[in-house]
Amino acid sequence: MVDFPDFEAHFVELPEPAEMPPHADARERLRGAEVRFRGEVQGPESVAFDPRGRGPYTGVADGRVVFWDGERWAPFATVSPRWTQELCGGPKASPMEYLPNEHICGRPLGLRFDKKTGDLYIADAYFGLLKVGPEGGLATPLATEAEGVRFNFTNDLDLDEEGNVYFTDSSIHYQRRSVLDAMPSSDPLLLSHLHLTVLVCWRLVGCGWLDG
Repeated sequence: MVDFPDFEAHFVELPEPAEMPPHADARERLRGAEVRFRGEVQGPESVAFDPRGRGPYTGVADGRVVFWDGERWAPFATVSPRWTQELCGGPKASPMEYLPNEHICGRPLGLRFDKKTGDLYIADAYFGLLKVGPEGGLATPLATEAEGVRFNFTNDLDLDEEGNVYFTDSSIHYQRRSVLDAMPSSDPLLLSHLHLTVLVCWRLVGCGWLDG
């Protein structure tokens, strides 16, 4: 931790496994959960609700961000200026069939809304960190590389109360379409887009996979 002289480590004492409850949900309420929208969207990833409570919004396999408007799944945003229904659209027999054109059409994975502005931040596997306004449309790229290294697999993100964006890049070597090659050895990145002006990067050498 030489590069972080102010870093402080704190010991966390965890209970013994035998002391932990066998079920976090003693009433097992998930058993009564209803599976919604089966077959209506392909490859949904992160789920988000906008500041007005509309949604869910999710990124799907064809490269779009869509949202539930109460009656149907409506298109909200795209990450690629080259997105067309002919090239990218579906439905297809399997989400895996979108892989050949993912690098052209995009694959939005992480989604988070800024509760103050209504902007949606998107971590796209191929197009990096992007932002789109409350009305949707084509997202604007914010970051595609750090310290001269291009992002290969931007995966998930989060926002803090100050408006800083934290996001992960799962591999500096492989793209998402080579996901099986990426998992054993990826050297992922943890990044912070501070106040949307300064990009800070931590390369986590030796970590096999950084997903969420």
